[in-house]
Amino acid sequence: MKHSKDTGRNQEEMETPLQEPEGEQPGQVQQAAETQDTGALEEALRRAEAQRDEYLNMAQRVQADFDNFRRRNASVRSEAFDDGAAAFIKTILPVCDNFERALEQESADEALLSGVRLVHKQLMEALEKRGVTVIDRKGEIFDPKLEDAVVQGTPDEGEPGTVAQVLMKGYRMGDTVLRHAMVKVIVG
Repeated sequence: MKHSKDTGRNQEEMETPLQEPEGEQPGQVQQAAETQDTGALEEALRRAEAQRDEYLNMAQRVQADFDNFRRRNASVRSEAFDDGAAAFIKTILPVCDNFERALEQESADEALLSGVRLVHKQLMEALEKRGVTVIDRKGEIFDPKLEDAVVQGTPDEGEPGTVAQVLMKGYRMGDTVLRHAMVKVIVG
């Protein structure tokens, strides 16, 4: 008999299925956990994407600022170089004037005169390479942006408002006037 009692109990235990918690099916617990994890992951992904976009925008702004800085710096450097060159050339202009005065003088020493001509020519070529041009507008309409009228001429010297004579040459480098030409202007 003992044997049958044990058998009955085992049979009872075998016939009773394992019970799940009330209201939930076997896979729902796992699904709920996965859904919760998926939601948290999606939220973390959205935050990471927003942060990525913010960093990307910041990096693009920094890159644009740096490019602008580089362009401004190159422009300022170029302007500073041109300003320095212009200031230096202004100090040489009296030397050019003195060479021209020396060439206007008669000299018995042809070798000396030839040497002065050669040095003057080299100096003028060096200035031309740097973009310096002479303002010598004899016979043209007076332009106060390029010339200073220091002497007045009479109508019998030419047409009123024109440059009758250049007393001292002017020079410019590009659009910048280094020294205005000193001229005689005919007034009518």
